[in-house]
Amino acid sequence: MGYYSMQRYSTPPVTKNLIITNIIIFLATLANKDVMFGIFALYFPKSQMFHWWQFVTYMFMHANFWHIFFNMYTLYIFGSVVEQMLGSKKFFTFYMLSGIGSAAIYIGIQALTHSYGACVGASGAIYGVLIAYAMLFPDNKMTLIFPPVTLSAKWMVIIFLAIELGTGVISTVANVGVVAHFAHVGGMLVGFLLMYYWRKTNKLFNRDIWI
Repeated sequence: MGYYSMQRYSTPPVTKNLIITNIIIFLATLANKDVMFGIFALYFPKSQMFHWWQFVTYMFMHANFWHIFFNMYTLYIFGSVVEQMLGSKKFFTFYMLSGIGSAAIYIGIQALTHSYGACVGASGAIYGVLIAYAMLFPDNKMTLIFPPVTLSAKWMVIIFLAIELGTGVISTVANVGVVAHFAHVGGMLVGFLLMYYWRKTNKLFNRDIWI
């Protein structure tokens, strides 16, 4: 995930509660990582470890402190802005569908490549949030902390997409396993499709609907 320096915004309710929920679940994971991962991480459907709810719960699981820190930092910065623009109902729908869609695409890639592994993390949903931000504010400048590069939001997201897609393909070809790069791509794809649909049907800024 990339990290940015931007203007701070107040934290609206869904973004705030998502961050709190992720932190609580991370603390529970620290108490018993094996049990938490065994129940709530996302496994391939043919695995004995698989349960249907993992398509949702995996996005609230994190492997370590830095994993959750950077995901929640990015959610705080960009999720706050996107939620304020879309409204809390629509943002919650957007976040959850981006995460679930990310998981579905990741599982699909696993099926195609026969490379299996558990998946955890909010990154798929958060990449959806990033593309939503870029579609709402395509010309806003984003500055990476490292390296210190400033680009417009639309170009930053395009570069991220290219990196994730390229890294996922290289990892697969090199037979080093399906790293969650395809989950990131999946989150961006679902996020783009949702934003495109809402814009096309004039529902983008209707705060009274879920989808």
